[in-house]
Amino acid sequence: MPESLGGLQIALRNIIRLVAPISAQELRERLRRIFLGILLFILGAAVLTFGFDFAIFRVRVATNRNAFGSVTVNHYYAVLQKNGKTQLIFDPPQPEACVNALFPHAGSLPCWYLTRHPDQRTNI
Repeated sequence: MPESLGGLQIALRNIIRLVAPISAQELRERLRRIFLGILLFILGAAVLTFGFDFAIFRVRVATNRNAFGSVTVNHYYAVLQKNGKTQLIFDPPQPEACVNALFPHAGSLPCWYLTRHPDQRTNI
């Protein structure tokens, strides 16, 4: 019985310590640790996602499965003239190679991005 009472006292002390007011420095330290933890989690998730995506892409390339695709894009040049106006020069639509992945690989943009952004502008 005394052991369970001691555990209860320790639990109550921990609860009181959590509820009791803390100094600004302690609060700042706790918030900094929480922020760093969230930041490290997001960074780790991004690295794992990119690594997994790259591995799947490399397997698709090695096994000749559809690693690459093609999307028709409209390319145009925007030439700034001396009078402040912009002249647009359009090229005919042409297919552009893309990768079937979440992130860019092998110097090509992802197909999902090109299908959502088919108009490509080059400022001159």
